[in-house]
Amino acid sequence: MAILGNIIKGVIKLKDAFSSEIDHVDAQKEVLKNLLNKAKDTQFGKNYDFEGMLNAEDIQLAFAKAVPYFDYNKINDEWWHKLHDGDMDVTWPGKSSYFALSSGTTGKTSKRIPVTDDMIEAIRASGIKQVFALNNFDLPADFFEKEIMMLGSSTDLELNNNFLEGEISGISASNIPFWFKSYYKPGENIAKIDDWDARVQKIAEWAKDWDIGALSGIPSWIELMLQKVIEYHHLNNIHEIWPNLQVYTSGGVAFGPYEKTFQALMGKPVTVIDTYLASEGYIATQIRPETDAMQLNTEEGIYFEFVPFKPEYINEDGSLSQRAPALTLQEVTLDQEYVLIISTVSGTWRYLIGDTIEFKDIERAEIKITGRTKFFLNTVGSQLSVNKMDDAMKELEQQFSTKIKEYTICAKRGEDGEFYHFWYIGSENQNLDANEVAHALDDCLKNANKNYKVARSKALKGVKVNIIDVEKFYEWNALNKKKGGQIKMERVMSEDKFNDWEAFVKTS
Repeated sequence: MAILGNIIKGVIKLKDAFSSEIDHVDAQKEVLKNLLNKAKDTQFGKNYDFEGMLNAEDIQLAFAKAVPYFDYNKINDEWWHKLHDGDMDVTWPGKSSYFALSSGTTGKTSKRIPVTDDMIEAIRASGIKQVFALNNFDLPADFFEKEIMMLGSSTDLELNNNFLEGEISGISASNIPFWFKSYYKPGENIAKIDDWDARVQKIAEWAKDWDIGALSGIPSWIELMLQKVIEYHHLNNIHEIWPNLQVYTSGGVAFGPYEKTFQALMGKPVTVIDTYLASEGYIATQIRPETDAMQLNTEEGIYFEFVPFKPEYINEDGSLSQRAPALTLQEVTLDQEYVLIISTVSGTWRYLIGDTIEFKDIERAEIKITGRTKFFLNTVGSQLSVNKMDDAMKELEQQFSTKIKEYTICAKRGEDGEFYHFWYIGSENQNLDANEVAHALDDCLKNANKNYKVARSKALKGVKVNIIDVEKFYEWNALNKKKGGQIKMERVMSEDKFNDWEAFVKTS
């Protein structure tokens, strides 16, 4: 009998019984007030008169009017660079304990995003919220006695100029509560291995000694890890070695494009729970089984604003126009994509995180990730967002009976001087006719996007497709030092980056 599991499940049920529904609008007002109050004496807070904002009749409006939008380059050049020089009280009281390294989707130079003790606590509190939400998924008591495989970047953080640095998954894993360590796999020693392939090899070797009940990590890297374990032990599926695996918590990217290939590795269905942990904070988590939307963590150190995702508000480099309007939680609507803006207990202020979202339930503050601002392809007026691209990949999977795990696209002129969309598609079937796929893809996007259809009748000449081994995408990420981390593969590349990509594909 799962005595410990029954106790844990009972505590979760008891907590749920005494919890009241969150008023997310009020929670957000309170979070902003606390952020401004705590940061009012910082250099940033004094510059933008946070103390004056706290006395305003409408604090949210005063904040939006006074503080400009920041992307990483702007806030780093104007403020965060002081942290690296040892300044105190820059954008948040004191100094940061960590810096999260995030190369994101742009080149080899890592962003260094401050992570304060307050943010560590906020991430931990949001993680506890996720644990309590498991009560909604009707899991058996013995699930709460199984081990949890958390696959992220190395927890062996680097000391740089008196700061510890690493990816957010490594920072989070290095700060897990003491009571959780007995459940945590692959364990501290393996998690510290910096080389991702060596770490996964060790996981494969030890896999038979673990009773894994849940997986957590980026879909693409979880899949590669599972494939390695299956291959190492000569299995048909992962349930042959981890028969009690019941839950997978995805994160960082939308799970939809990976669902088909992920399920192929399973021996029986597992519950998939989406989470949204970024380098800048724990944004949202799925709390209900009847939807795959995620609830914004509105109470834990992050204030959210939402800019309508429209071409006139997005600059060519993916940054925001300062004239773009920002909406609060009480002002958003359904059926509209928004650029996500956050202000946090790590001293990020009106910060463009780079993701686009759409609300699925406003009262519950539930969202889905729809793409990246840098993945918005508007060359010659095509206005093609990444969620439309993902949908097109699903249609191609069905039409050609294949699995498509990765893709990238660039809009540029061909040898004839006309504009084309050049696609590289990572498919398990290398024998697909690229011309047939291109024709089907073109038709799919015309049917799904009227702006694309108009562009195809005018300046956009056509679609060119290359079918390649999906391993090329993983090798590219490894070359750019992103393997195993919070990777968001470049769905849309600039022409210069795409030239590098094509050269890499040809030579590798």
